[in-house]
Order: sequence, then structure tokens, then C-alpha cells
Amino acid sequence: MLSAFWIVLKRDLLLALRRRNEVFTVLFFFIVVISLFPLGVGVEEKILTKIAPGIVWIAALLASTLALDRLFSSDFEDGTLEQLLLTPHSLSVMVFAKIVAHWLLTGLPLVLIAPLVGLLYQIPVDSIAVMMLVLLLGTPVLSMIGAIGAALTLGLRGGGVLLSFLVLPLYIPVLVYGAGAISASMAQGVSIQPYLLLLSAFMILSLIFAPWATAAALKISIE
Repeated sequence: MLSAFWIVLKRDLLLALRRRNEVFTVLFFFIVVISLFPLGVGVEEKILTKIAPGIVWIAALLASTLALDRLFSSDFEDGTLEQLLLTPHSLSVMVFAKIVAHWLLTGLPLVLIAPLVGLLYQIPVDSIAVMMLVLLLGTPVLSMIGAIGAALTLGLRGGGVLLSFLVLPLYIPVLVYGAGAISASMAQGVSIQPYLLLLSAFMILSLIFAPWATAAALKISIE
């Protein structure tokens, strides 16, 4: 099982390196969305600091959704997905490897550029560290929830639009608690622990159920 996991993970990362434009599109989209808001609302420090948590998470979930349509579609089109179903290895493990690859290519870069976002919105240094932590906890949840939606809409005409309508409502709890944690870190006397515990719970539940649910949805879509 571990061998199958690493093989699928390395394959997806290698294919992504050959299609670098798709990876850079997600990162560029995140940066553009983050950069446009100060131009629209002004550069006053109080306003930027107040709206920063929500903007960061909205940009992150939209950027994550942007790459979901290609998570399984290319493998479905060239027959690779059917071959994965025929292997004796667990489909859930191989699906989890594809989800990890998706997060490494879309979620992790957002975590790494979070300090630049913090400087742009004049967020305190301590709050920037909290922002990186909650993105590290929340973006994997976005990838795992999105994978379920991508599997359910696989092969459907107009699946990209349907996928967005399907997963965006499910992203709301992560958006609320992720933005709430950053806002709490900038407020005096407010603990961020409840937000971190809830995001951790979301991630644990997603790790347990998302690979299994995605594998089941893929079998249904292919059949």
C-alpha cells in the first residue's frame, strides 16, 4: 500500500511539473485576488487589517477550486483511472496520494506566500504565523472535500461549473473558522484555541472519510 501511494504521488507530481502553467495559474490567481482588494477599498491600515482574514481565505478556496477540475479528468480521459481500479491495491490509498499531490501543488504554495500577504495587508507578525498555521490546517481540508466533488462530477458535461456549486457551500465552515482564527489573533483577549481545535477536527475527519468517499464516487462515475 505504501509503495502504491508513493508511485501515484511521484507520478502526479512529475506530470504537474510538465504542465507548470496549471500550477502557476493557481498561484497567480491567488496573488491577483489578494492584490486587487487594496486597490478597490483603499490602503488605510485599519480597513486592510480588518478585511484581510476573509480575503485570504476566499482567495485560497477559489484558487483551490480552480485546479479541482483536472484532479481526475486527465486520468479518466487517457484510461489511467480504469487501470487504477483494476490494480489489487486499495483505491482509497491511491486516491489519497492524488489528493496529497493536489495539496502540494496548490495548498502548500499558498501557505508559503502567506507572509507576503501579511505584509501587503499590514498584519502583525504574530498574526502572520497564525495565518500560516490555519492555512496549513485548512487547505488540506479544501483539497479533500474538493476531491469528493471532482469524483462525483467526473465525466459530466459542464462538470466544472457543477463542481463549484457542489463544493463551495461545503467550504464555508473552513472559511468561517479559518478567518475567525486570524481575526482572533489580532484582537486582544481572544483565544484562537477553539478555532484551531475545530480546524484540526475538520482535517482529521477529512483524512478518515474523504479518501474512502472519493474512491466510492470514482467507482460510481466510471460505471
